[in-house]
Amino acid sequence: MLAEVLARAGDLAGRWEREDCGVVTAKEFRRYAAAVDDTGYLRAARAAEAAGRPVTAPPLFLTGILSWEDGPVEAELRPDGLAARESPCTRGLPVRQVHGGQSVRLGSPLVAGARVRADRAVRSAEAKRGRSGDFVALAVTTRFTGEDGTELASVDETIIVMDQA
Repeated sequence: MLAEVLARAGDLAGRWEREDCGVVTAKEFRRYAAAVDDTGYLRAARAAEAAGRPVTAPPLFLTGILSWEDGPVEAELRPDGLAARESPCTRGLPVRQVHGGQSVRLGSPLVAGARVRADRAVRSAEAKRGRSGDFVALAVTTRFTGEDGTELASVDETIIVMDQA
C-alpha cells in the first residue's frame, strides 16, 4: 500500500488544490478560543464586538481548523479518525496516519467577516523505515489567503502514513 501512496503523491506533487473556506465569523473565533481555553481572547473579542470594533482571529485559528465543512458523520471517517478529504494520497487505502509536525508562518491578521481560501499541495513523499517499520513521510503545504490574495497563514506539515496494523 505504501508504494501506492508514493505513486499517488508523485502524481499530485506540486498540484495546488483550492478550497473556499467561506466567510469567518467572530462567533467561530470565540468557539475556537473557548476550545483552547483562551479566556483572555474571549474577553477581548467580546469587548471589541460590543464596541463595534473589528474582531481579529486568535493567532492559530486558521491552522487549528481540521475541516471547513460541516464535517463528516462518524461513519464516514477513516479508521484513524481523519476525514477522507484531509488525507492526501490515501483515499481507499488500508493505511493509518499521524501528523509528524508542522511549521506555521503567520501573515496578516484575519478579521471577522472576511472570506478565506486555502490552497493545498503535496510537496514531496519519501519512503522511510523506523523502529515500527516502513512508512511514507508526506510533506504538505497549505496557504491561507484572503479574497484579495493577502497571505493570512502558511503551514508546512508532515503526515506519516503507515500500513494498517
